[in-house]
Amino acid sequence: MRNVPVDEVDALDRAVLAIGTDYPYGHLLPRHEHRRAQVLYAATGVMEVETDDGAWTVPTARAVLVPPRVPHQVTMTGVSTRSLYIEPAAAPWFPDRCRVVEVSALLRALLLAAVDMAPRYPAHGRDAAVVDLILHELRTVTPLPLDVPLPADPGLRRLCEAFLRAPDIHDPPARWAAALSISERTLGRLFRRGTGLSFAQWRQRACVLRSVHALAAGTPVTRVAVSLGYENPAAFTAAFRGLLGRAPSAYLARPPRGTLPHRGGPHP
Repeated sequence: MRNVPVDEVDALDRAVLAIGTDYPYGHLLPRHEHRRAQVLYAATGVMEVETDDGAWTVPTARAVLVPPRVPHQVTMTGVSTRSLYIEPAAAPWFPDRCRVVEVSALLRALLLAAVDMAPRYPAHGRDAAVVDLILHELRTVTPLPLDVPLPADPGLRRLCEAFLRAPDIHDPPARWAAALSISERTLGRLFRRGTGLSFAQWRQRACVLRSVHALAAGTPVTRVAVSLGYENPAAFTAAFRGLLGRAPSAYLARPPRGTLPHRGGPHP
């Protein structure tokens, strides 16, 4: 199925529904939720998924697992998606929190094949076998540290969200503490309690993940490093590799063969 709202087909008695959707640059899917679990794959572009407890960056050729009934919004930057909507009973192992994952060559091929299947595919035969193999492959996907946890404390969350819009690796904790009228020590405790990370760890993770957007748009590594406040590209590359295990060049927008988007109108 292509460019079809999931609500139009959600009632079909099939364990997995596959939909390919194309979005204009910068498109925002407002806060919503699905009855089914969702596997949201970025065939092109970069997605930013936000829930009450965090923000997930999803680069090209990766996917995010969105649990059923979890309210979320998605910002699309040059994205064509391939989505799977899975009956909860068919995936009892599905995580209860969003998770960005690697997508193997096999799973990618299955995703691309699934969107061309009939919505009410035969219960037995080739299409049913594709669905069974998809569910098998999803159980073994590798998670990626592409999330920035967000605290529940309203004041601290506002500062975190503002930082995500304009990250700076040298933004001092003293500024945050002053904005909240608390000590730096209290700020540290709030960060640990609200995110599970220290202030410095959270700040670095936010900067690195924000850089994925710029890299996917083709911005040179040196320019990305400068924009985030790093002294030189080597320092930025070390931080990037330390979090993601790869050099920044691995996240440049180079969609794999076979993932060119089908053009059509966008639908939420």
